[in-house]
Amino acid sequence: MTAAPSLLHKLKNMSLVTQILIGLLAGIALALVLPDAARSTAFIGKVFVSALKAVAPILVFILVMASIANHRHGQETHIRPILFLYLLGTFAAAVVAVIASMLFPSTLVLVTHDVAVTAPGGISEVLQSLLLSAVDNPISALMNANFIGVLTWAIGMGIAIRHAGQTTRTVLDDLSNGVTLIVRVVIRFAPLGIFGLVASTLATSGFGALLGYLQLLAVLLGSMLFVALVMNPAIVYWKLRRNPYPLVFTCLRESGITAFFTRSSAANIPVNLELSKRLGLHEDTYSVSIPLGATINMAGAAITITVLTLAAVHTLGITVDIPTAILLSVVAAICACGASGVAGGSLLLIPLACSLFGIPSEVAMQVVAVGFIIGVLQDSAETALNSSTDVLFTAAACMAQEEQAQRAA
Repeated sequence: MTAAPSLLHKLKNMSLVTQILIGLLAGIALALVLPDAARSTAFIGKVFVSALKAVAPILVFILVMASIANHRHGQETHIRPILFLYLLGTFAAAVVAVIASMLFPSTLVLVTHDVAVTAPGGISEVLQSLLLSAVDNPISALMNANFIGVLTWAIGMGIAIRHAGQTTRTVLDDLSNGVTLIVRVVIRFAPLGIFGLVASTLATSGFGALLGYLQLLAVLLGSMLFVALVMNPAIVYWKLRRNPYPLVFTCLRESGITAFFTRSSAANIPVNLELSKRLGLHEDTYSVSIPLGATINMAGAAITITVLTLAAVHTLGITVDIPTAILLSVVAAICACGASGVAGGSLLLIPLACSLFGIPSEVAMQVVAVGFIIGVLQDSAETALNSSTDVLFTAAACMAQEEQAQRAA
């Protein structure tokens, strides 16, 4: 009788990452041994992802509003260097994807699939959509997880409440702490949620559909790994001037793993905020930069859009030089902030990128269909890269600023 409580006690005392890895291995084992039972665990995964998505908008709204309302005049924040790192990382990812696509050109079998997708018709349409998202009704923005709108209203309300009395700001700060506590409770169920997601995905989809696109997947995943393990550490080293890998591996382990299986940058916002707090980062900074990064830090999207578009370019025999490919791919990737932070969001930008190369929409939509076929791995890896990089660049900017302040003192 004491063996079971002892085992549960040991599991409880393990780190969250270790518990998630156990859930991951258990999910794989269940999918291999009892696939029918594994399919039934999809509900567990959906509950976990739904809980994260439900708490994320209200968390961002309250946390950003409280941070700005309680911001002391003259207190330093580091949003500008973080934005620069976001843009630099997106550009670097596009360059890596272009080079990989040129070195290992992929050919697609462009077949029509029944995929219901509404893609933007051009850059102007994406920018208009972005502006409309920013001025969305606040209730609608919270209900639909429109983080551009949530951020806009949170910033506006935060600035307005800065002129309110101290009691109002204290209440807002207490409300922020209360929502954060709820988020911690949700995150504690991550091992169970990951177990359900992994078991049901492997049992339902498997990897049979991916065999026909092994080279394309290799280019995509190889580019993302190169950015995560080489390019991003190089950027962090340039910023901090010290070994970046402890920080890189921490972000990949504690943010990338959950993002890989939830496949949603929006759902991973609570995870990243909690990690930023544990890293001891500046709260006024990460409370804004993390939700902002979930919508505009698109290194993974840059790779997906670039690789799939250039695969279509190669298939159709279109000649494009490297500078043009990089420029057009980066433009499309930056516009990806107009797409939602949910699974498959970057695929909606492929028709836009293809149109910049003169590829007709009929063909572009077939490329999107290919993206959905390989999305089991592509979108998971993309989200893991995007979300972990949000914390990585936020931490790098905050740490660099703190070290500079210490040297000045």
